[in-house]
Amino acid sequence: MNTDIRLLATTAANFESEFQRVLHWSAEEDHAIEARVAEILADVQSRGDAAVLEYTQRFDGLAAASVAEFEIAPDELQAALDSLPPAQRDALVAAADRVRSYHERQLDACGRSWSYRDADGTLLGQKVTPLDRVGIYVPGGKAAYPSSVLMNAVPAKVAGVGEIVMMVPTPKGERNALVLAAAAVAGADRVFTIGGAQAIGALAYGTATIPSVDKITGPGNAYVASAKRRVFGKVGIDMIAGPSEILVLADGSTPPDWVAMDLFSQAEHDELAQSILLCPDADYIHRVKAEIDRLLPGMPRREIIRASLQGRGALIHTRSMEEACEISNRIAPEHLEVSSREPQRWEPLLRHAGAIFLGAFTSESLGDYCAGPNHVLPTSGTARFSSPLGIYDFQKRSSLIEVSEAGAQALGPIAAELAYGEGFQAHARAAEMRLKGNAT
Repeated sequence: MNTDIRLLATTAANFESEFQRVLHWSAEEDHAIEARVAEILADVQSRGDAAVLEYTQRFDGLAAASVAEFEIAPDELQAALDSLPPAQRDALVAAADRVRSYHERQLDACGRSWSYRDADGTLLGQKVTPLDRVGIYVPGGKAAYPSSVLMNAVPAKVAGVGEIVMMVPTPKGERNALVLAAAAVAGADRVFTIGGAQAIGALAYGTATIPSVDKITGPGNAYVASAKRRVFGKVGIDMIAGPSEILVLADGSTPPDWVAMDLFSQAEHDELAQSILLCPDADYIHRVKAEIDRLLPGMPRREIIRASLQGRGALIHTRSMEEACEISNRIAPEHLEVSSREPQRWEPLLRHAGAIFLGAFTSESLGDYCAGPNHVLPTSGTARFSSPLGIYDFQKRSSLIEVSEAGAQALGPIAAELAYGEGFQAHARAAEMRLKGNAT
């Protein structure tokens, strides 16, 4: 089966124009969705529980007398965990342990308060405190994502968040045991079977039953993304994610079928997902292409994979691995695999990526589920300026300043001079009043 994925070469005269075609992705807002989301959010803000009940019945076919009936009790979450086959339960717990261990190390790197004193006794520092309450959205319906539960709830717990409110749609009332079990393992405090824009509105504004939160994290469909964008400012959000991406830097030493399957691993998400291979070995690129054609017919989601590879995929022949690294930095991919004999040689050249997977044995799929680092990553080139989800997304920082009497003598004249220069006399006088010998 032939797959019409683009074959490009950096030496070609038209490479730049063809490369831009590969990168192009229209993120234009669907005005109909935007208008509908605005209407739903306004209704939830105005009518609270009544609006949530109405939209949940309309969109998910889930009727109830009160929103309280949508809440899943902790004992049901634990029952879901206990009901899993042993192998599945053990895998879920092992993944959660690795995710927790990784994020606990972030506490040492950036998640703790600190302070120091100058020679004159002035104390300066930073106070780190967790958010009081966060909402996590977990997609439901067409697919179930227990891994999303772990990746959002576990770092929130490690950060010290007081309460985690989880929203997961359950169309027609179908509850996924693995998702509920993940909520039990990760420590979600309250779980509601509500989805869509109404779930985001309820988390942002609060209702009689659902408490308002400080921040909302987690992926969702276009309605969820639009709602998160609109409530930003009232609450914090993690990011507005685009289609999934993988970029593989290969030197030709990895079995080509491994790389072909790694490209599939993101292409199978949806037709807009992007899979790109950069390699200086032309023969290897053709071998990977042959494996793509051989393996694709056996994939259950082959039509989605084919559409993704043909629409946004590319196999790019570069002049060197150094040039491949330069192109990778231009793309700033969500997932970046360095599939080579010497991954540590190339890693220093890579500046922009959501997550970097080093070596042939490090498939991106391990990062999605159980390696430990978070799988909520910046997409659409935003890795140039943003980072994976982490404990720092569930904390805030306050500056600490305690100026000593001696420090006030040193800092006062500096502040006053600058304040006068800006035309703020009260600022200047407030600093000057603390100077020795100065009349009040």
